[in-house]
This record gives sequence, structure tokens and C-alpha cells, in this order.
Amino acid sequence: MSRLRITEIFFSLQGETRTVGLPTVFVRLTGCPLRCQYCDTAYAFQGGNMIEIADILQQVATYGAKYVTVTGGEPLAQKACLELLAQLCDAGYEVSLETSGALDVSEVDPRVVKVVDIKTPGSGEVEKNLFENIAHLLPHDQLKFVICNRSDYEWSKNILQEYKLPEICEVLFSPSATEQKPGELADWIIADRLPIRLQVQLHKILWGDVPGR
Repeated sequence: MSRLRITEIFFSLQGETRTVGLPTVFVRLTGCPLRCQYCDTAYAFQGGNMIEIADILQQVATYGAKYVTVTGGEPLAQKACLELLAQLCDAGYEVSLETSGALDVSEVDPRVVKVVDIKTPGSGEVEKNLFENIAHLLPHDQLKFVICNRSDYEWSKNILQEYKLPEICEVLFSPSATEQKPGELADWIIADRLPIRLQVQLHKILWGDVPGR
């Protein structure tokens, strides 16, 4: 049986993306090859417990939810993540994957909503971006840019235009919680008439930085 190293499985409201505010089961996988300077889930870099996929599905089912988000860490750093995603889809859930964009997404089940985080210069990991992933995005997928400052915004705007991202899928600009004022970012988006969605982290507004919420 396939197993994955899991940091936590919990039930909460989705704090980001298109399904923000909806009750969601989160499956947080352990481990990540990146070290973004603003990371708020460093506790998932190591530790965790090895759990069989069948047992993960059993735990997910206890919450009676429609939506499941597989997150990390970096979920795709564990090969069996692909099997987990497919089995969750087979079980009838609406499944999203939160991934850094540094690892190949081409083998992710097409039923999964891929939320790919393109790393900005302010993240400290911009060189890890795998832009080849853009070719594997589907209309229901989403791209996220975490904006740390005005330079990040201008860089992200250039990437937006260079790759014609709004023609591929929905694009989200999210302010780095401790670095970029949301209202200021909103003003820039409005002034430039960008065809993107401003995203703030609902879970941090509700509960702060409490893990597992």
C-alpha cells in the first residue's frame, strides 16, 4: 500500500483561492525543497507521520465535506501524492492542490484544480520557478503570486503579460502578510486595470497564524 508522510489533516474554512470561505478538509504533506522567506508553514518541513492512502481517505471522509485541499510543504515532493489526488477525485471530492510551481505538474490528475504559486523575487526562491508548468495548466487551474513589495508587483505584472496568463487560467495576487499592505496592492491593480483577482488570507483574518486553522 502507498503511504505518505503527513503533518496534519484538519477541517476548516478555505482561506484562499476560488473556494475561499467554503468548509474544506486540508491534507498537509510533510517536506518542502524551497525556503521562501515568508513561509508560514515551516513546521511542515520535517516530522509528520507515515500514513497509508486508504487511511488518509478514511480520515477525510469523517468530516463529511465536499472540498479537499492537498497542501504542504510541497505535496509533489512525495511521489505518492499523485495517487492520493487521483483517489480523492475517484471518491467524489472536489480536489485542489497547492504547489510551489517548482516541481513538474504534468502528471497531476486533470480533475484536480492546480493552484500554482509562481515565486516572486521577494520570496527569495524566484530561481526555482519551473515556467514549463504553464503549458500544463487547464482553465479551472489558478496561478498565485505572493507580492512582497512594489518591485514584486512590477515583476509579476511583466510575467502576467509575457506569458498571457489571464488567457490561460485565473490569476491571483496575494499580499505578503507582514510586508505588503492589501489596500495598496488593490490600488495598484485598479490603476493598471489588471484582469486578476486580489486575494487576502481569510484564515489569518479569522484566526491569525494558528497552525491547523
